[in-house]
Amino acid sequence: MSTSITTPTDVSPGPDPASPRGYDRAGATRVLTLSTIGFTLMFAAWMMFGILGKPISVEYGLSEVQFSWIVAVAVLNGSLWRLPAGLITDRIGGRKVMTILLLASAVPAYLVSLADSYWALLAVAFLVGFAGNSFSSGIAWNSAWQPREHQGFALGLFGAGNVGASVTKFVGPPLIAGTTVGVMYFGIFPGGWRFIPVLYAVLLLAMAVATWFLAPRHDRAPGATRSLASQFAPLRQIRVWRFSLYYVAFFGAYVALASWLPTYYMDNFDVSLQVAAYLTATYIFPASLLRPVGGWLSDKLGPRRVMYWSLGIMLVASAILMMPNGHLVIVQADGSQTEHLGYAMSLVPFAILVFILGCAMGVGKAAVYKHIPEYFPGDVGAVGGLVGMLGGLGGFLLPLLFAYTKAWSGFPSSTFFVLFILVVLCIVWMHWTVVAMLHNESPELSRHVERPEPAGDPEPSATEPVQRSAEEREEKLV
Repeated sequence: MSTSITTPTDVSPGPDPASPRGYDRAGATRVLTLSTIGFTLMFAAWMMFGILGKPISVEYGLSEVQFSWIVAVAVLNGSLWRLPAGLITDRIGGRKVMTILLLASAVPAYLVSLADSYWALLAVAFLVGFAGNSFSSGIAWNSAWQPREHQGFALGLFGAGNVGASVTKFVGPPLIAGTTVGVMYFGIFPGGWRFIPVLYAVLLLAMAVATWFLAPRHDRAPGATRSLASQFAPLRQIRVWRFSLYYVAFFGAYVALASWLPTYYMDNFDVSLQVAAYLTATYIFPASLLRPVGGWLSDKLGPRRVMYWSLGIMLVASAILMMPNGHLVIVQADGSQTEHLGYAMSLVPFAILVFILGCAMGVGKAAVYKHIPEYFPGDVGAVGGLVGMLGGLGGFLLPLLFAYTKAWSGFPSSTFFVLFILVVLCIVWMHWTVVAMLHNESPELSRHVERPEPAGDPEPSATEPVQRSAEEREEKLV
């Protein structure tokens, strides 16, 4: 039974942004600017434990597994609400949702500075993770304002807010080293690592005010008049879940490594926190700033081609990185031992390979999300929210897998073995989809990638009026 929805007076489904009349350039630019800055700040707060981890671990005497749980619970809560956030944005508009998310993230960020035990840190880290749900809201908000031919680049530019993960890498170590534990600065900023969460709380509050007063007051909400059943209908399609697995590899692994690498560098290459932060930034910057390039390439070449290249590069890089340092020992007949094929990776080639890995992730993240407005133009909030949620849940599980596989194997490089297996799964499923369809369908479909949807759905979703045009564009998706 469908429920009738009353559209709020300050939002409307809005004209189709793909038409000349529907494209409000000034409004779209303000939405893109405000959402990108807000997302960057929230992502920075969400990922701050990557740098705070070392001083926190020293202060509380935490093991690597204990610290991995702090990172994991923050990522978990930054993923659980992505689907509802996307759906609600489609129904009431992004201006309200982004403002609420900024305010709701500022409070627990401040509470991090007051935590006085490991369990208190776990609790507030979980609450800080709420900031991560801003991604699906921003994707839905920008999709409602951007014309289809610009969506790949616009969504990629918004997604480049992932660079917020590197903000703490740059400002954190100098502020931690330059302030004194136990001293209050300007009456509100405590010294040491606690300075960082309070700073983010202040910035998030300021951004909430800016978003509320500067974003277009008459917002666009394409799902304002639709039933929940119709919004959930596209989630029955298997391709949505396949896109989610791809996003685990591109985004979930990115989030996990962004938090994991500083400690990895310090433990395995004996560098300082400052140097580890800068080295991690060489991974985060390309993984974030190349996202608009990935969107542009997906607009021009098709997202499937871009994903093949991105996953292939990740496969090669992770295969090299997962090899442990060591050598073969051969026991001779007389009992003597000889060593052969010694292998060890130094800091420079490791950092270069991780940089390449970040480049592939940045481009690939945009390619995944380019599919969503193409296949589901009326359901970006629901589909984008689910893909983002499952991708983020991958970011929750991967740090735990990193910690436990290292504990089981004794090899730090087992981190990249986990990533290698994940990439293999993505490539196999994607290629199997292509080959199976080409084998089963008629030759005239040889340049297509997805099977056309069967007709006669009992409750059609909002994607059906444009399904034919999406199918006509599938040649480009190869």
